[in-house]
Parts: sequence; C-alpha cells; structure tokens
Amino acid sequence: MNRLRLNLPAATRQALAIVEMPARLLTVAVCALVAACTSAPPVPPTAELPQPPSGTAGMPAPDAATLSAELQQALAQADARPLPAALQRPRSLWVPVRWSSLPGLHTDPLHQAWNAWVRSCERNQPTWHKLCRELRPLALASTEEQLRWMVANLQPYRVSAPDGNLPDGLLTGYYEPTMPASRVRSATHTVPLYAPPARMEPGKPWYSRRDIDTRAEALAALRGREIAWLADPIDALILQIQGSGRLLVTEADGSERMVRLAFAAHNGHTYQSVGRWLLDRRAITDASWPAIKVWAANNPHLLNDMLWSNPRTVFFREEALSPLEAQFGPRGAQGVPLTPERSIAVDPQSIPYGTPVWLATAGPTANLQRLVLAQDTGGAIVGAVRADYFTGWGPQAASLAGGLKQPLQLWVLWPRQATP
Repeated sequence: MNRLRLNLPAATRQALAIVEMPARLLTVAVCALVAACTSAPPVPPTAELPQPPSGTAGMPAPDAATLSAELQQALAQADARPLPAALQRPRSLWVPVRWSSLPGLHTDPLHQAWNAWVRSCERNQPTWHKLCRELRPLALASTEEQLRWMVANLQPYRVSAPDGNLPDGLLTGYYEPTMPASRVRSATHTVPLYAPPARMEPGKPWYSRRDIDTRAEALAALRGREIAWLADPIDALILQIQGSGRLLVTEADGSERMVRLAFAAHNGHTYQSVGRWLLDRRAITDASWPAIKVWAANNPHLLNDMLWSNPRTVFFREEALSPLEAQFGPRGAQGVPLTPERSIAVDPQSIPYGTPVWLATAGPTANLQRLVLAQDTGGAIVGAVRADYFTGWGPQAASLAGGLKQPLQLWVLWPRQATP
C-alpha cells in the first residue's frame, strides 16, 4: 500500500506520533477467482438492520421522500421483475432480493464509491466490460442518475452461507499506518523491514519469525534485503499485520521523504495473534496496541516470546509516493488503489474482486449503509459474510479501523442475467 515528500505539514508529523490501532492481516497474494455459479433454489431474506444516518461526504444523496418520478418508476419496474434463481459460489449462496430490501438505498451519496468502481473497471473483467463503458461517463452524474442506472442494470443478491443460512456476519477494519523510519541502522533504529529473500519456494514455509531473529542462515539470506529500520519491534509487527504502510524515511544524508511499503510476500507460516497470546496468559485484559505496548515496556524480558508467538513474517517492496499517489490508498489484491471507506477486503471465493457490494452494519463504532467495492483480501478474511473495511490513513483512520468489530450484512450487485 503507499507515499509523499519533505516539508510535511504539522498535522502529518503529529500523525506519526499517534499510536495507531490495526485490525487485520493483509497476507496472501492475489487469489484466483474460482468456480462458476450454478442455480440453486432461492432462500427468503430476513429482517434488515435499522437504518442509521448517512456519513459519507460527496454529492448529496436523494431523500426517499423527494425521489423524482423517474427514479420512483425505475425502482417500481425493477422490483416488478421476476426474481432470478439463486447463485452458488464456493463459500456463499447469493439469494436474489428486491431493490426495496436494501437498507439505506436512498441515503448514500454514491460519488466516492463510483470513483472506486471506475478503478475496478481498469482491470480485465469480462463480465463488466459492457457496463463499465456505460459506468465511466456517469462519474460526474448526480447520485440519482447513478442510482437509476444501477437499478436498471443490476440485480441485488443477499449474501448468505453456502447452505442458505444467514450468519451474523463480521465487519472489521484496516488502515495504512504511517511511521518514522531510518534508511540505515542506528543506535535508535534497530528493527529491519525486509524485502523478500532471493530464494523462497512457493507454497513451502520459509524460516519462522523466531528463526529470522536467531538463526545465522536466515539472517544471511536476508542480508542486504533491508529496506528501512524502525525503532520499535511492535511497530514493525503492526506494519506487517496491516500489510502495507507509509514510512517517513530519514536517508543517510539526513534528508527525509515519504515512501510506501507494499505487501510483497510472507514466509508461509500461519498467522497467530499476539493479543490472543497475551489474553490467554491473562497478561492483559485489553488487546489494543496501546495496552500491548504498555505490557511490553513493563516486560522487556518477555517481548521476544510475545513476538515469536506469531511465526508469520511479511516482506515488503518499496514504492515511490508522489503527491498524487499519496491521495490514494495502497493497491489491494485486485490491483487497484484502495479508496478510503469505499473499498473492502473479502473472501474471493464468496465475492469476486471488482464486485459492487451493498454493506450494512450497526454497532458502537459505526453505522453504515453504503455502496462499497470488493477490491482486496486478507488471511483472516474467510467466509461468506465477512469483510474488512479500508478506513484510509492517519489517526482517524487508525481509530476507526481499531474499533470495528460489528455484525454485517452484504448484498452483491451483479449484472442482470450474468453468471459470476
């Protein structure tokens, strides 16, 4: 995921001092889409979440009470059509529903989501070729025009478990951390972030995190692969769990520049939560990163044991970060830059990359009913109704991502008469 340059504003420098709170592991490289859908009997939808207020910036959303006659007619015509058969995916069943069953359909300003959708259209997606040609010119249209186009061309399907049952669903969040770093090892910056080693056999586990810290042959394989150095090993772990980040790098000559580290590979070991390791030992009662850092400061003799409880290590590649690129998120598994609060990570065996998705969640951290795009995945994102919500970068994004763990409902919006 990310980048920028010198003479950063004060707000950006303050952000570097904030302890950011991640919530996910961005691991596997792009997963291939699998298995075409087959017909299955429809399953009746259940009650929806209560409708929360809209909170997205952009063009104003149409008010349900003041919908134009054209949009009301389009909605009525769409809901009068016979429902198609349900569609089976390897890890989900898509159950057709009426547009009127989507919560908050009239309250979402679609402009930001439309921009993310146009980015998905940059990828080779045969199912969407025709509709993408129509979709791009609508980027400057009103929300009502965009909604009318969606209703005319797409069919909503409720995402359920493969057997047709509706699970509770789970929404978590992830973000792009920003951290200070040094290009060279120093007295204060001793924790390396590595590019992938030259020889790693695909599908075969490489050295574990403990091995990388302690075994001479692992250290030899990584010599010269150091991208930058951090001051705190927990910050390095946070960066690896998020899968990418922005580094304010102090170069050897003392100059500073912002770069992005993007996920390149991992060592093939299973991810284990250090927070869960501490909770199981009753060392902490709050598995937040600030609490973990306090514990680490009070127990330096146990720090490595905690870190080594997660054998997975993530390797990165450095990307330049121009001022323009700094306005966007990192590239997700679909290969397009992520859009804050409009991109989600999904299980690609439940929802293909590039699919527009209607998302609804209500909880203590956020009430959301909006259009998002399936543009990423992650090692912990498995199952039918499971998503990770990309919140962006900076302190607010970190706070939102760290607090998200809520029930979730998902509807995919699929071209009419098309098979995923």
